[in-house]
Amino acid sequence: MTSSDALVRVATARGVTTLTLNSPHNRNALSTPLMTELLAGLSAAVADDAVRVVVLDHAGPVFCSGADLKETAAAYASGTVPAGMLGDVLAAVWECPKPVVARVAGPARAGGLGLIAAADLAVCAQEATFAFTEVRIGVVPAVISATVLPRLAPRAAAELYLTGDTFDGRRAAEIGLVTTAVPADGLDAAVERVCASLVRGAPHALAGAKALLRRPPAADLRAEIAELAAVSTGYFLSEEGREGVLAFREKRDASWVPTA
Repeated sequence: MTSSDALVRVATARGVTTLTLNSPHNRNALSTPLMTELLAGLSAAVADDAVRVVVLDHAGPVFCSGADLKETAAAYASGTVPAGMLGDVLAAVWECPKPVVARVAGPARAGGLGLIAAADLAVCAQEATFAFTEVRIGVVPAVISATVLPRLAPRAAAELYLTGDTFDGRRAAEIGLVTTAVPADGLDAAVERVCASLVRGAPHALAGAKALLRRPPAADLRAEIAELAAVSTGYFLSEEGREGVLAFREKRDASWVPTA
């Protein structure tokens, strides 16, 4: 299979691996083959120390139309549907120890919104459109709720889950589905700026920061502070911490900042 035939194209430059959904004929629907390739791409990026950031991109005008309904309909005879694999994909993105950035230039629907929400940061074109269309075909946005609901304002989630109405990039940013919405002609520059900032972070520190963002609320504040103080001390005394402090004092880039 050539790169052009792949359902997920992979390219790496300056510490950033871009995984491009490459199934425009069905609007980048989340078929089992596509999700299999996406999981493989994520796994390879995690294993490669040279990769510091992962970008989720798309070929064609549509980011992702959600589940592959043609595949789903064909699976009815077996009494199962392939939606379960989507959970593995969302978990892999959410748990990725490296920052994941979604680049959204066009429409996203249903499961595609779960993918966007699973990413740490998401930059979309203001003109991009979004919708939780599940109730309109007699199903519910169950699996994607694991990543979507922690992002969305509750009132917005209720409105959009129940109506299935379409909303644009500006609204997506307002309610927390994406990090920022920019004019379409500024999308690439905005994603590049985000990636340029992310690769300046130390690899283990970035993973640690992601872990902090996933911590559940603490019942005992003082115990939480004591535990976090120990975490902070560990990072300051680590090899990365020592190098980072020295680089700051010497007014130079730290050793982990990509140069090529």
